[in-house]
Amino acid sequence: MKLLNVEVVLNHAKGIQQAEFEHDVLQEHDDGTTSYAILSHRWGVEVTYEEMIGWMKMEERKRDEVRERSGYQKIIKSCEKAKEDGYKWLWIDTCCIDKRSSAELSEAINAMYRWYQNAQVCYAYLNDVDESVFPTERDHSKFGQSNGSPEWFMRGWTLQELIAPKRVEFFNKDWMPIGNKRRLAPTLRGITGIPREVLTNGMIGQRLSVAQIMSWAAERKTKRVEDRAYSLMGLFGVTMPMVYGEGKNAFRRLQLEIIKETSDHSIFAW
Repeated sequence: MKLLNVEVVLNHAKGIQQAEFEHDVLQEHDDGTTSYAILSHRWGVEVTYEEMIGWMKMEERKRDEVRERSGYQKIIKSCEKAKEDGYKWLWIDTCCIDKRSSAELSEAINAMYRWYQNAQVCYAYLNDVDESVFPTERDHSKFGQSNGSPEWFMRGWTLQELIAPKRVEFFNKDWMPIGNKRRLAPTLRGITGIPREVLTNGMIGQRLSVAQIMSWAAERKTKRVEDRAYSLMGLFGVTMPMVYGEGKNAFRRLQLEIIKETSDHSIFAW
């Protein structure tokens, strides 16, 4: 996996120039042997992989425009938090995958659950939370588009990003810490339907039916139809090629892959 070099990113943000920035800012590492932090967030106006490695060749006007993006601020704030916590490396899906390469994108999506699972900590950024405490009660006047809870909880990809990591730390829109997965487990269970034992100890060793896992994703949404299936692969321990453009056939392929791995007939409820 390609990881952001936290020190290089922060030095560059301070105006400290490095001759080899484009080679140093993203480096290849083994997720099984490297200590790193990882970000979970809702996409907005982001910074891409091409922009990150091409920063030094960018015109100054373009750089100024990138610096104003919410995605750039997320990168800087995440790196600051990672450095504060003692991590040299950070992974963010928006800028650590070269999406121009279908092979790299497919590899990343198939490995993503493992990458979140192997991270030492996951920073979950809730950009629509203003308060300095986690919203424990549903508020439909504030979160009317997401069933009364922060929108992060209604997105397809964030399901595995909540379950897979050992530690999940939540932050509000100003990057103030507002709780962690373990302490908030009772509240998170009410929001997501995920059992407390899964939230605190993960899925290994849990007796979970296919239908039960599918139910956690039932109300979640993804921008691409195919991602409804692709975002569930890690939860079921299966892999398959990415075929964007296949539409709902992606979910049928997911079901077939699950059937190969289990005799649980509850899958036919979906």
